[in-house]
Amino acid sequence: MTGLLSNKYIKYGLIILLSVGLIMFTQEIKHVKDPNSMPVTGMTVLGLGVLWLFSMIGIFISDLVHKTSISILREFPVLGWVSIVSLLMCLLSDFFIQAIQAVDFLSITTPILTFAGISVANRLVDLKNTSWRVAIVAVFVFTGTYIGSALIATLGLYLAGN
Repeated sequence: MTGLLSNKYIKYGLIILLSVGLIMFTQEIKHVKDPNSMPVTGMTVLGLGVLWLFSMIGIFISDLVHKTSISILREFPVLGWVSIVSLLMCLLSDFFIQAIQAVDFLSITTPILTFAGISVANRLVDLKNTSWRVAIVAVFVFTGTYIGSALIATLGLYLAGN
């Protein structure tokens, strides 16, 4: 098993498969708690398979362009390649759009936020070593973002006549 996990693509594929399983689990639990929400169907499983495939293609393309001499391609993030692959494939066929629509958006965000939380928790020692000035900057950033969002929403409601 250890030799099998030494292949980078198998390891990434299994990690993404774990994420897909968490998304499906989250969507099913949400449907159990709220029967009006989106159930897990065969199209949901197909949509998650499509998302898994797009992710793997993006990882493969990222590895291919790391071998080029063009620095902008080498430094382009994997998430960017996954996004480009997803965009192109969805432009080519409506089937991909229909399959992905069967996956609940909030079910996708739950594992992402979980992984982000784990990532931050692993770096709490680094966060502790930063200056106290970072907290002040964060307060101003959060406040500015909130006020900016509220102003844009108010303008949108005013223009809509509400």
